[in-house]
Amino acid sequence: MILSDDEKRMLDGSCGPGVQKAMELQVALGKAFDAERMIDVSRAHVALSGQEGDTYWCELLVNGGAVCRVTPTTNPCWDVRNLTNHYGVSQAELDLALRTIDVYRRIGARLTFCCTPELAGNVPSFGEHVAFSESSATPYVNSVLGARSSRESSVSALAAAVTGKTPLYGLHFEENRRGTLLVDVDFWPEEPYDWGLLGWCIGEFAGSAVPVLRFRHMPRRPSPEALLYLGAELNTSGAVAMYHIVGVTPEAPTLEAAFGGNPVPASSRPIVMADLKAKEEELSEEGGPINLVMLGCPHYSHDQIRELEVLMRGRKVRDGVAFWVLTSFDALELAERSGERRRLEEAGVRLVPDTCIDEPCWKSFEGGLGVTDSPKCMYYRERRGQPFVVRRLAECVEAAVKGEVQ
Repeated sequence: MILSDDEKRMLDGSCGPGVQKAMELQVALGKAFDAERMIDVSRAHVALSGQEGDTYWCELLVNGGAVCRVTPTTNPCWDVRNLTNHYGVSQAELDLALRTIDVYRRIGARLTFCCTPELAGNVPSFGEHVAFSESSATPYVNSVLGARSSRESSVSALAAAVTGKTPLYGLHFEENRRGTLLVDVDFWPEEPYDWGLLGWCIGEFAGSAVPVLRFRHMPRRPSPEALLYLGAELNTSGAVAMYHIVGVTPEAPTLEAAFGGNPVPASSRPIVMADLKAKEEELSEEGGPINLVMLGCPHYSHDQIRELEVLMRGRKVRDGVAFWVLTSFDALELAERSGERRRLEEAGVRLVPDTCIDEPCWKSFEGGLGVTDSPKCMYYRERRGQPFVVRRLAECVEAAVKGEVQ
């Protein structure tokens, strides 16, 4: 790779061993992808997991004197102040969470602890080169905002925040952002839930392609939450870091523009509503009594909290069922100010910020049956030993009230 004098100083240790480690990783990554040089990044988001590997990497850098040149936002760990009042964790699990919070503070990160930075607090502009990890954030910034990020890992995104650089490869190039797969959708997804299932279906056959979605009819523009759910599931069942929707996303005003001048494929992959229903059944466990309803993967927006509050009016969560909504600290503050939080908690629904579904604070539910509106949540929780049924929001509410799901 061709390195600038500044980059050479980082690589040879002149800027300290922590910065050197970060640049060594980035040079290795660049060589793996045949990058000729580095480019500057103006923003970063680190998908810290609150698990040992990510925390160790951050400690390695900061103990070597590294601080962030570009202040990154961060994914959630878990709310150690509140959730330990509800559910038991081991001292080792609590210590790891506290280490994670401490080390990201010391390296100079912005401790947002939110998996949807692109909706508030860290919103890149069109054409801006950034380094975003997180399976819902990367597709959103590339596809919806038109910024440019490769599919970073948590460790490479942190390295980019430390050096202010990233290897020039992948979706930083115009030619790699062009559509490579045409998907025809003959229905309009009414809710974010439908968009999520659509994304899961497409991700399974798209792999790492750049799908172009063409809708037979489009009665309105999809909401930010709908596009968030689409990208999250495209990048969970598949490895899709960018997509286009003809007439919606900024680099696809027309079908021809979405493919960037390359020939439009003569055939497409069709998706019908029945595919979503079949996928819902395939992903879900058999119904029965439940012990948990979990929403907020990705974190719920304030609009989603408001919708849930309307659905819960005059209703109560059944005894023996925990109902948790994971959200951002700013959405939670709005819900507090606007009254939704109080009304939801009176109905038995708890809101929590700074927290991911894939954390040890939820282990007491493992073995029981859960309900969620997020296939991504289902995927991660089932790996930890809790089966889930995937249902749209209104059906999650019904399950919470009845204590069981069909």
